[in-house]
Amino acid sequence: MAERIAVVDYGAGNLRSAAKALEAAGAGDVRIASTAADIAAADRIVLPGVGAFAQCIGALKGSGLVDALDTAVHGQAKPFLGICVGMQLLATTGHEHGEHAGLDWMPGDVTRLDPGPGQLKIPHMGWNDVTDSDGGTGSAYFVHSYRFVPADPAMVRATTDYGQTIAAIVQAGNITGVQFHPEKSQAYGLAFLRNWLTA
Repeated sequence: MAERIAVVDYGAGNLRSAAKALEAAGAGDVRIASTAADIAAADRIVLPGVGAFAQCIGALKGSGLVDALDTAVHGQAKPFLGICVGMQLLATTGHEHGEHAGLDWMPGDVTRLDPGPGQLKIPHMGWNDVTDSDGGTGSAYFVHSYRFVPADPAMVRATTDYGQTIAAIVQAGNITGVQFHPEKSQAYGLAFLRNWLTA
């Protein structure tokens, strides 16, 4: 039987594009999840995110799904993937438009990108190289103004450079997060999703 993949609907994600990318990567049973029962029935969970940290964490907490997610991800160790702001919500604290408590699933902070002396444009938008911890490289599509800085550097599995080193992929146990959008990253994004679906 194909694993059931839940794409969490909390009013702040690019659901359809993420679901289509997962299907293109080989997922056979992808469902939009908007209830605790949907989360409980899933084998793997994807949390997309589009917008500001405060808006997204507020929407997620307001959805009533946090307890169900905590049970599935921590209590049952179901594989979890956070995308873009969905990755940033894993942090302890987000510093976008004030200071806001995140899920604290991966200790760390979400801080504004520093354009540096070259005054790079913020948001960081477009294609950029990604280098993983084994030295492999690829190209992924990014759209963000803030970055996740894990307290434990060992959680960073791949980086990108935009005037500073940015965590592109983080992982701790069954929890994975990506700053880029795999659903917009063509071959690299589909390869990443295939690997995640089979890990």
